[in-house]
Amino acid sequence: MSRFPGPPPDQVARMKPALIAIAIFLAAFAGITWWALESGGVAVVETRTPEGADRSTHVWYTEPDGELWLEAGTPENPWFRDVQQHPELTLRVDGRSARYIAQPVEDASGHSSIRSLIREKYGLRDRWVGLLVDTSRSVAVRLLPVEQSNPSR
Repeated sequence: MSRFPGPPPDQVARMKPALIAIAIFLAAFAGITWWALESGGVAVVETRTPEGADRSTHVWYTEPDGELWLEAGTPENPWFRDVQQHPELTLRVDGRSARYIAQPVEDASGHSSIRSLIREKYGLRDRWVGLLVDTSRSVAVRLLPVEQSNPSR
């Protein structure tokens, strides 16, 4: 008698293909999700938390008519809550870094506009993420260069 009871060897042999299939599925799911979120067109927004700590978050962005816009997936996103208290942030894109003032547009037109822009730019990637995350409450955030938002400088 075995000291460690377990399934009989023939049952383990029958389970092995199913376990391998599950592992392959999970790896593919993780890979596709990583590709959708991180494969390109990603910026890093650096904000200040209410406690004064720095926070870096990967975000998608759009540039309609030369303006920078971000989408907070929900109003509860930590970086979005940060800019509600401290609207100045740094955005890093393609090795460039600049300071901005975040200007949330928390109405239906802002949501509709940013969703349309994100869908247009990210296409299939946005559709994949939409299967995983509810963006129905997302918030558009316009970024004003610090110089533009404070003409007295």
